[in-house]
Amino acid sequence: MKKKFNIKDILFPTIALFLIAGVCTFILALTNSLTTGKILENAEKTKIETRKMVCPTADSFSEDKTVTVDSQQYTYNEALSQTGEIIGYVFTASDKGYGGAVTVMTGMDVDGKITGVQTIEINETAGLGMNAKKESFRGQYKGKTGPFTVSKDATTDTQIKALSGATITSNALTNAVNKTVEIYNHIKGGDNNG
Repeated sequence: MKKKFNIKDILFPTIALFLIAGVCTFILALTNSLTTGKILENAEKTKIETRKMVCPTADSFSEDKTVTVDSQQYTYNEALSQTGEIIGYVFTASDKGYGGAVTVMTGMDVDGKITGVQTIEINETAGLGMNAKKESFRGQYKGKTGPFTVSKDATTDTQIKALSGATITSNALTNAVNKTVEIYNHIKGGDNNG
């Protein structure tokens, strides 16, 4: 015998599911509104700490400034002394690595020498490309002016020794640092070309 169609068999589960989805959506929206401020605050704190790492002699940093280079817009900050004098710059740039974007923050003094490089975003192969986060790799740029090239042996100041088994990552990080050198040269009017 066929069961008779009853509207209650469809209506009650549909209403229950709708109410459950509505309550879950409300809870997620509430959680998002309560945590957004803290997330943004932590992100800003991390940016400030990273700026200090790549430009350790700075006492403070300017508000974000923008510059357009090769039809692309970049954000940078001036590194300031206690008296407000510009003693360097902090740039952020990225390039495509093996596992996605490799984004770095680079500090430079007023003479165009690299004062520090920190990875901001990197998702490379563990044990290979992720070694780009190590100071032993990032430290190769310090005290030097670019542009840089990646080499197996790195015999000159403008050559960076490639990570073993991670040439794509080495090139990506180096290309990002080179982009910051290009931005610096653009800001300084091209008077420092390495």
